[in-house]
Amino acid sequence: MNDSVTDPAEPVVGTAPGAEHDASRDTPAGAASTAAPATAPAPAGTAGVRPDGGEVVRVVLPELGSLSSVGEARAAIDGIDAALAALLERRVAVAGVVQRLKPVGGFAGRDPGRERAIAEAMAEHAPSLGAERLARIMTAVIEAGLDALEASRPRPGV
Repeated sequence: MNDSVTDPAEPVVGTAPGAEHDASRDTPAGAASTAAPATAPAPAGTAGVRPDGGEVVRVVLPELGSLSSVGEARAAIDGIDAALAALLERRVAVAGVVQRLKPVGGFAGRDPGRERAIAEAMAEHAPSLGAERLARIMTAVIEAGLDALEASRPRPGV
């Protein structure tokens, strides 16, 4: 188990074996955290693999009251942005699987009802953003992901 502190601008993503542990020790005093499902938690500053082989991502979110300078706040934002980027990269990969499994994929296969449900579910975790703002964010995420998937497909005759 790695108990060292990692660069806050780097999300913890990996394939190192995870171990069951006391989750109450994961978060530094005064910090809130998000974690992978309780079935396979990974200590803060480490990465692991869930029993199904999926990667564990752990992000320690800063306590807002502990940020006392623009530099500290920007470093915290950088860490959150790095974690978002890692999650978005994986989201695109998983969406690629969905696109291959759907009868009609790509932009033509979009499901507005599903996209609305995604934003509404996310609003429960981000009430200050609300479903309408999250819908705009997720529209951008979905469209960027579809663009990336289309760009990565081999083109016949090219």
